[in-house]
Amino acid sequence: MYLTKEQERMLDGENGEIVARMMRLLVRLGDIYNAEKMVKVASVQVSGVSYKSIGDPGLEFLQDIANEARVKVLTFLNPAGMDLEAWKEMGIDEEFAKKQLEIINAFRKMGIVISATCTPYLAGNLPRYRQHIAWAESSAVSFANSVIGARTNREGGPSALAAAITGYTPMYGLHLDENRKPDVVIEVNANLKCNSDFAAMGYYVGSAVKNRIPYFRGIEDADTDQLKALGAAMAASGAVALYHVEGITPEADKFDELNNLEKIEFGEKEKKETYEKLNTGEEPDIIIFGCPHASLNEMVRIANIVKGRKAKKPFWICTSRAVKEVAMRMGLDKVIQEAGGKIVADTCMVVSPIEKLFKTTAVNSAKAAHYLPGFCKQKVVFGNMEELLI
Repeated sequence: MYLTKEQERMLDGENGEIVARMMRLLVRLGDIYNAEKMVKVASVQVSGVSYKSIGDPGLEFLQDIANEARVKVLTFLNPAGMDLEAWKEMGIDEEFAKKQLEIINAFRKMGIVISATCTPYLAGNLPRYRQHIAWAESSAVSFANSVIGARTNREGGPSALAAAITGYTPMYGLHLDENRKPDVVIEVNANLKCNSDFAAMGYYVGSAVKNRIPYFRGIEDADTDQLKALGAAMAASGAVALYHVEGITPEADKFDELNNLEKIEFGEKEKKETYEKLNTGEEPDIIIFGCPHASLNEMVRIANIVKGRKAKKPFWICTSRAVKEVAMRMGLDKVIQEAGGKIVADTCMVVSPIEKLFKTTAVNSAKAAHYLPGFCKQKVVFGNMEELLI
């Protein structure tokens, strides 16, 4: 792999041992995937933030790096294991909170933005079309590649951190034009009314296509929240990092040779079967929205549904700190609280230790429904937002 003089100096240790270690990691990655060179990244998103996920070994690793290295580009964080300000209200124990805050302090020391969100594009890190980035959270990778048209592979926590510290990533995979072409056409014949319908479709398609690139036909319209739900589900049930939607996503009109591709149908039968598959529980202890993190638009929608009513069950809305602050300024928090809800920032139901608090959780996210049984020992009630609340 060709390296510039600057990259060679990093590799040789002229910028310190940590930078050299990070560049070695990227070079090995590039060699594995036959990258010809490195490419500058405009931003990074780092995963492996929750203490629940990385434990003491991860904390020690981050503290070691933070003692020597600083990031070179705009770098955001994935969700932590708790609301960094209101963790006591969530029922998080003090030992977990102490360790989580030590992780956050290590990232802060590196110069990383303490965004703690899986939707960086809604909280101040919005790449432009065709811009090279290095993001790690699977749903954010899908959104950036598909809806925005930026370019990133699905980075692991260490490789994303290495890109942040060096400013580079190997140029392979979805950074290259030839690897962004669709592999399979999805013929949509189902009536898609809400986010959970898009999530169910994503779950079905991800399971079917694995890590291939699907091209959707037959979706008349979709807002960014629905596309967010679609991509997150495909990344969870499969490993889809890029998809195209005819007439909607920015690269969809580039591809003419679709007739020879494999076709998969998603109709009412497949939608119904997917809903049934994702439902493993009956009576939820709590309803949790925001996987990926809720947008302001979703927050407004929830507030409008519950205004002047009591929800069936207590509910949380997981979101970024940035969105929570605007929601509070709009008075949405009061409406939500009066209905039995709570806005929870910086975390989500998957990476927080909710298994110590609940046994059955209701969600409108297929990604959450996929991960909750294993990560959080939850039974799941999956449905659309309005039905779950009232």
